[in-house]
Amino acid sequence: MDMKKRIHLELRNRTPSDVRELVLDNCRSVEGKIEGLTAEFVNLEFLSLINVGLISVSNLPKLAKLKKLELSDNRISGGLDVLAEKLPNLTHLNLSGNKLKDISTLEPLKKLENLKSLDLFNCEVTNLNDYRESVFKLLPQLTYLDGYDMEDREASDSDGEVDGEGVDDDEDEEGEEEEDEDGEEEDFDEEDDDEEDEEEVEGEDDDDEVSGDEEDDEFGQDGEVEDEDEDEDEDEEAEAGKGQKRKREAEDEDDDEDDEDDD
Repeated sequence: MDMKKRIHLELRNRTPSDVRELVLDNCRSVEGKIEGLTAEFVNLEFLSLINVGLISVSNLPKLAKLKKLELSDNRISGGLDVLAEKLPNLTHLNLSGNKLKDISTLEPLKKLENLKSLDLFNCEVTNLNDYRESVFKLLPQLTYLDGYDMEDREASDSDGEVDGEGVDDDEDEEGEEEEDEDGEEEDFDEEDDDEEDEEEVEGEDDDDEVSGDEEDDEFGQDGEVEDEDEDEDEDEEAEAGKGQKRKREAEDEDDDEDDEDDD
């Protein structure tokens, strides 16, 4: 995809003045130059043109608010005076992987008074003797060169970021607020579900108790019936014993009468 089409795609129905961050990595430049980027991007703070085949930055429009520019993995060999002219507030510049060979090619960057961080990884200039000392001497406004300061202390994350960087900071905050609200609603839903579960468990316990009471009543009634049956059996046995006793007494009386008659 060529650069002009890519810019149109990245706009996403926004106007150029609404854009604060623009990433055009890996698209195709026309004859090694920037195309389709205009001064209408008045609020642009971050521009990335990594691996787009740039030979020159001469077509770069004036972007007064731009703070961070990514130009790594291109074929730029000079002409950096345009950066000082068009990007007066630039603080971070990445030229890693370009065709920069001499310290002198960096001299135009002296005019970038706000330049804080410069990256030249994989450029031939880094192979020169006293490379770091020479660059810091040439550009005294620099704090970090290739991620380290003059004392070889690594740049912190906050130093490596552009102030206010991120197009959608406000949108992110709104998104977090919405997520918090959604989270609260989910918590309420979970609490309601827990309460319903507790009520169901209590209802089941009550049902179990009722069933237990009914079973006890049934067992009690069975026990009473069994007791009544046992009492009836005992009464019948007692009556039968009395009848046999009366029978024996009557037989004894008959025997006594017979004995008297014999006498």
